[in-house]
Amino acid sequence: MEIVTSGGVARAELDGEAGTARFLLVLTHGAGGSVGSPDLLAARDAALGLGGLVAQVTQPYRVRGARAPGSADRQDLAWAEVVAALTALAPGVPLVQGGRSNGARVACRTAAAVGARAVIALAFPLRPPGPAGQNRLAELHAATAGGAAVLVVNGERDPFGIPGAEDADRVVVVPGETHSLRGHRAVIAAAVASWLPGVLRPADSS
Repeated sequence: MEIVTSGGVARAELDGEAGTARFLLVLTHGAGGSVGSPDLLAARDAALGLGGLVAQVTQPYRVRGARAPGSADRQDLAWAEVVAALTALAPGVPLVQGGRSNGARVACRTAAAVGARAVIALAFPLRPPGPAGQNRLAELHAATAGGAAVLVVNGERDPFGIPGAEDADRVVVVPGETHSLRGHRAVIAAAVASWLPGVLRPADSS
């Protein structure tokens, strides 16, 4: 489906059944990537196995063909508009959002504003390589401060760094992996599948 936002048209690929969904998972790509990256597909597969409705979102700047997302404020506003449209498809179920790299940053920054129960942060880019790189830990903490549970999955050899165990509810480090998280798809899916039920359980039992 196409979603018109203040930043242009976004595109969402939907999997699962809205009418019977136990939760909604909204996922997005890295700065220059696509929703077809292996780690995003692993998270999608895990969520579908748990009875979720999954939306893989191509953000407006990528639909336009741009590789850089531009202003964080504008990106976050468009993301909130996308999420509002998607939550209307499955009203009343818990919202989980996530992404890889830049998409993980967006998911963390906007978690409180959109009312996300949880965030799946894949390849969270803690700090750009080089001495001038700015630490982005505040973005990760914004999600937890807003009440969202956060799962981080990073590669052991990620040059952007790895958040500490104290920076999220769970931090999974995939041995041998880099920032791309191209391999070990089963490991990533298992991390999501083992963590998400505990996050959703309070809503299920209410």
